[in-house]
Amino acid sequence: MPGCLASTAMHIALVAVCAAMCAGATAQDKNGPTLAPVTISAKANRDPVEKSYRKMIRGMDLFEREHSLAPAASLRFKLLPRRRETDMNTIDMEVIGSTIDFPVTIAADHTFTIPRDQKALDENAQVIPNRKAQSMTWRTEIRTPGLPPNTRRLGDLRLECRVGMEAGLVSRSRSIAGLLVGAALDTPAYCDRKAPLYLFFSDKPLFSVALVAGTRREILSIDKLYAAASDDPKLSEDLPDCDCEVLVDRTYFLPLGDRSWPDDTLVEFEYMEGE
Repeated sequence: MPGCLASTAMHIALVAVCAAMCAGATAQDKNGPTLAPVTISAKANRDPVEKSYRKMIRGMDLFEREHSLAPAASLRFKLLPRRRETDMNTIDMEVIGSTIDFPVTIAADHTFTIPRDQKALDENAQVIPNRKAQSMTWRTEIRTPGLPPNTRRLGDLRLECRVGMEAGLVSRSRSIAGLLVGAALDTPAYCDRKAPLYLFFSDKPLFSVALVAGTRREILSIDKLYAAASDDPKLSEDLPDCDCEVLVDRTYFLPLGDRSWPDDTLVEFEYMEGE
């Protein structure tokens, strides 16, 4: 009986509220213009692969402070697929705070920039694409123009690592061969290690990578390619946990902290034929 009485009371209360709302609507029809309907929509993606707007702005600040590493380059952020089924060509992205939101334009090469907005900073906004977590990954894109074909500049890549770590772009999941474990994980200082395990992605599947500075030339060993897969006896188990899952044949590590290689060192790529 108590449950029935409570249910009856709640029903009566709801009826009363509805009646009051209807009465208010009728009065509005008589006394003034009808207000336009308001539609409230929820984001369909309940598991977003979002990033912190504040951290990404901190990454932009670091780029400005350390621009001398890549003086002729500009900074863009880049989206990369993490799952084979991820559609990278129809991504919409927004910066969303508690009271502010604005769209982010993504270029055809999946790169973008974000504007500085004090209100978004104050509200600790998030940068949210319409993709689920672990469906794609993020990196920085810092390229000096005018380089020879199939090359990158080491100073650009050093700065990519530092900005990427400061911006919080590296995935937190367990990864191949325990990548990126240990201290200084979230700081640019990690990139100062002689051989940090920071994954870079080439434009095409790799056959080899070489460092060239003047007359000095050195080909990277196989354990510096393919996300160190040659050192991983459990590759099939670990691969789904790496943010390189579908791009493992494009990944490579560099001796970023080895200052015997100057910033103007060229990183030369030899790509697989008939990829």
